[in-house]
Amino acid sequence: MATQTEKSLLTLSNAPHVRSDESISKIMWMVVAALLPASFYSVYIFGLKALMLLVTSVFAAIAAEAAYQLLMKKEVRVSDGSAVITGLLIAMNVPPGAPVWMVTIGSFFAIIFVKQLFGGLGFNVFNPALAARAFMIASWPVHMTTGWHKFNEGNVLIKDLSNFSGLPQHLFDTLTQATPLTALKEGPKSLAEFKVGADQFYNFIFSSDKIKSLFIGNVGGVIGETSAALLLIGAIYLLVKKVITWHIPATYIGTVGILAFIYYLITGVPSVQYAVLFHLVSGGLFLGAFFMATDMVTSPITYKGMMIFGAGCGILTFVIRIWGGYPEGVSYSILLMNAATPLIDRFIKPAVFGKPDKKK
Repeated sequence: MATQTEKSLLTLSNAPHVRSDESISKIMWMVVAALLPASFYSVYIFGLKALMLLVTSVFAAIAAEAAYQLLMKKEVRVSDGSAVITGLLIAMNVPPGAPVWMVTIGSFFAIIFVKQLFGGLGFNVFNPALAARAFMIASWPVHMTTGWHKFNEGNVLIKDLSNFSGLPQHLFDTLTQATPLTALKEGPKSLAEFKVGADQFYNFIFSSDKIKSLFIGNVGGVIGETSAALLLIGAIYLLVKKVITWHIPATYIGTVGILAFIYYLITGVPSVQYAVLFHLVSGGLFLGAFFMATDMVTSPITYKGMMIFGAGCGILTFVIRIWGGYPEGVSYSILLMNAATPLIDRFIKPAVFGKPDKKK
């Protein structure tokens, strides 16, 4: 006679039969945890204003989600962590001197117009935080491009940076009052005016001390750019937990590195290796590659598609940085590739189980 255990093993049930202890909520909160080291460090570097922006943006995103669900007479579900991630990323994509009301509006825009009006979590076409960043840049460009933190007298590039290259003082002041990528973008325009050689300028921009400061986080920029090292630690945590895979970040960052190496080798810039490292650790590349380009909803579903997506992001980022009118290209490159994701998924399809692969 069959025991109770044997009877339960013979019980029929509906699919799926392969189950996992992973859930959307668990994944979302792991991403939040991965962002916390860089967030805490930004508060240490920039002070309570950064903390106020982070907290306000997160609460505004949660409030927007709850308000929309109540208005639409849906079940209020804000505990899955998705709104928290959106609010956190929005704050990490603004300067530390940005006004609080701006991130509040940005969070409402991201949740309502980019996420909920498309059907909610899992249906949005674009990354909500990046779409909100693009919206804020278009609406309040001054706040988004001038609210940089000053470490000392006018210096936002690196704390206590010395003029070791012997640049004219006015040019040195101009460069140190800009973020790293802006200094790289605008600096060459002043070389003829100040009669400074290109090598002298690039030795200043691509110095080893500056690379170290960019990696550790002793620079001005948006809140989430404070430390490439801490973003990398968070990314390793997500990779180990298999929340994300290496395909998008590796191809994204690798493409930027390869293009930077080729470009600066052709243009004859001294210390090409430092130029490459500068592009990798400056700006929002790490934040974008590991935490926003890997968004499951807005990125391809196949590994081959992910690599195409990452390479496309890398090409667009480098093109915008070098030839575009904007010093940073991470946000727009990911948004453009978000729009290309359905096309990538359409042409890069895995073989249907049980049927031969037509590509062979």
